[in-house]
Amino acid sequence: MPEMIEGTITAPARLDKALANATDLSRARIQALIGEGQVELDGKPTFTPSAKVRAGANFRITVPPAAEAEARPQDIPLTIAFEDEHLIVINKPAGMVVHPAAGNPDGTLVNALLHHCKGQLSGIGGVARPGIVHRIDKDTSGLLVVAKSDAAHEGLAAQFAAHSVHRRYLAVCSGHPKPIEGTISGLIGRSDANRKKMAVLDRNSSRGKHAVTHYRMLERLGPAALIECRLETGRTHQVRVHCASIGHALLGDPLYGNAPRALKPLLAQLGFARQALHAAQLGFEHPITGEDLRFDADLPADMAELIDELGHSNR
Repeated sequence: MPEMIEGTITAPARLDKALANATDLSRARIQALIGEGQVELDGKPTFTPSAKVRAGANFRITVPPAAEAEARPQDIPLTIAFEDEHLIVINKPAGMVVHPAAGNPDGTLVNALLHHCKGQLSGIGGVARPGIVHRIDKDTSGLLVVAKSDAAHEGLAAQFAAHSVHRRYLAVCSGHPKPIEGTISGLIGRSDANRKKMAVLDRNSSRGKHAVTHYRMLERLGPAALIECRLETGRTHQVRVHCASIGHALLGDPLYGNAPRALKPLLAQLGFARQALHAAQLGFEHPITGEDLRFDADLPADMAELIDELGHSNR
């Protein structure tokens, strides 16, 4: 589906410059979209990037989906929690993108899976996302399941849609949530202020998708806390957005977080520059055999070190 970006010009300028200032798109990308007839100004197509545009003019940009490119197999080591002829459960390291996309054409989990599985992955996700039923962010570590067959893909997708998949995350957030246990719910959708970010939207918004996260504080760590989050839904950046929405952004989160001043030296010392989030537990019914499966993944070394250092400073 193409992405629609709409807004209002706030200051007079060249059209391409004004649109670049009003969106997250580069000026070069704007110029290309104008040339393709994908930009409307006050309801009419415009084809001149250098045209002067007035303040108050309304614009609409149609951003076509990127054409999928076929991923190639790459011999990249994988940590495998489970595998049979139908599916494979991977403990993904932080820093690995799940599937190829603009800016990450290779070195992804899909590239590694194509090599490991010899191409035997579900085709439902298309050429760029074979076998991918769900995903976790590039800089989030932990467990995810991948389908090898279309039957397994359909069965797993049905469980995700029914919210019957057990997903437990461990995270380190700033501050101490009050109450120490609760539920965060609401619509999550693209932020109007920053197109790269998601946000909790007004309950009456026509945009966004319903999202529910159950959280519980496990341990106080000085000015931070170790929390667990259980997901009913799986929206983009869900845990990160929900925690930030209640004033307890995840430590190291470059998009939603702002670490307490007292913790910035420690994060810099440890070189910890990713969201402190780990998919620690994954449970579901095997889509073919019906067996109940549950997997656990230990904290990766960087998060374990962060928690240990925070714990020491709290003693």
